[in-house]
Amino acid sequence: MKLQICLFLGVTVFCVSTADFSPPVVNISLDAPAYQRWAPLKNLYDIDFLRKAAAEVIDSTVPKWVHEAVKPIVKALEKYIPQPYAGEIQGMASFYGTDIADIVLLNFAYEVSAFCTSIVTQDTKGNIYHGRNLDYPHDVLRNLTLDVVFIKNGQVAYRGTTFAGYVGLWTGQSPKKFTVSGNERNKGHWWENIISAVLLKSSPVSWLVRETLESAVDFQDAVVRLAKVPIITDVYYILGGVRAGEGVVITRDRSGSADIWPLDPLLGKDVAMKALNATGQNHISMDSLYKVLSVNPVCNRITVYTTVMSAATPEKYTTFVRDMCM
Repeated sequence: MKLQICLFLGVTVFCVSTADFSPPVVNISLDAPAYQRWAPLKNLYDIDFLRKAAAEVIDSTVPKWVHEAVKPIVKALEKYIPQPYAGEIQGMASFYGTDIADIVLLNFAYEVSAFCTSIVTQDTKGNIYHGRNLDYPHDVLRNLTLDVVFIKNGQVAYRGTTFAGYVGLWTGQSPKKFTVSGNERNKGHWWENIISAVLLKSSPVSWLVRETLESAVDFQDAVVRLAKVPIITDVYYILGGVRAGEGVVITRDRSGSADIWPLDPLLGKDVAMKALNATGQNHISMDSLYKVLSVNPVCNRITVYTTVMSAATPEKYTTFVRDMCM
């Protein structure tokens, strides 16, 4: 597994991935009651497929004996889950036709098994571009990936990329404000994270992303929120803004930030850094950033999707489901 985070200037122009495809797009109304919001998924997916896919993710992430032992406890967690997520999870369980405990476990399972690469970069004109690969060791997720447009008062409030059945976001954009991705730090078992959520009233990392996308007024406000709000496990938050220099990696502990690393043209990591240095700042674009994220092993056998985005041009938000990265 790998974790790469890069903030620097420069890109490459080669690609090694084929057979990528665009995920479905679903509109979710934030004005609708929470338990009804995700009902549009029924128009996109066969319910039996969703139920089997959720079981596959849970069974491959959570040991079966632990799953059975924790089910009664997870049911009790329902009263600890804040709104709107409690209502959304209840609605999800209803149209899945499954135990709410399974949907809760599914959401926590996603919190602890992601491996990612994120890049924030800037061109010669000061335009900020943000790209990310999200890796999960579950092939079925390629058929569950979707772009979600969250609508409030008839307007696009924010958008992101997620999986059917998962109410959180690891990738998102608040138009004309900022972009954000979360990279797991691979710390903490899922049951430790559930305890943190209950006893410490901490937020799952993907829920904080969603809340920040909905509430933050600008890039700086988003940085403060993502650096300070208690979360259930360690994570990297990567943000891009709309002005030159607005790029940052926040290294998070459960209680607060351990480090904040600003955009720097001289710093970067490993393969992605070499790829980005291959041609230079003059060639940065959404397309070239996608090509950087297609270089092996940045893109690999468990890469589920690649998203490229720029908050200054929110209409260009694009996700590709990766069918094969060799």
